[in-house]
Amino acid sequence: MTSPATSVEDLLLTADRLLIGNLGATAVGCHRGAALALRTALEVAVGQVLDAAVPGLSRTTGRARMLCLRCYTAAETARRAKAVWSHLCLGCHYHQYEIGPTRDQVLAWRAEVGELVREFGP
Repeated sequence: MTSPATSVEDLLLTADRLLIGNLGATAVGCHRGAALALRTALEVAVGQVLDAAVPGLSRTTGRARMLCLRCYTAAETARRAKAVWSHLCLGCHYHQYEIGPTRDQVLAWRAEVGELVREFGP
C-alpha cells in the first residue's frame, strides 16, 4: 500500500485543532470538519489493517472495509469501528433540516477513534 498523503496522527491532530475552535470557523463547521477528519483517520487505519492482512483489500468501499474488518480483528473491535464510522458518516453530511453534530458528540467520537487506532497498532 502506498502511504497516505496524511497520516492517521495528523488527521487526529486536525480534529483536535478543530475541536478547540480557534480557527475562525463556525462551531458547527468545526464540528463537522472534525468529524470528517476522524472518519478519514479511521478509514486510513482500517485500510492499513486490511492491507497488512491482504494487500489491496483496502481499495474497496468504506462499508465493505468495515465488513471485512471483522475477519482480521476481534469481533468487538470491528463492531465498534463500524458503529463509530456510521456515526461519523452521518456527522459529516450537511442537511438543511439538521443542526449537525454537537461538540460532545464529536469529542466522544474522537475518544473512540483514538482508542480504535491504538488497538489496531502501528
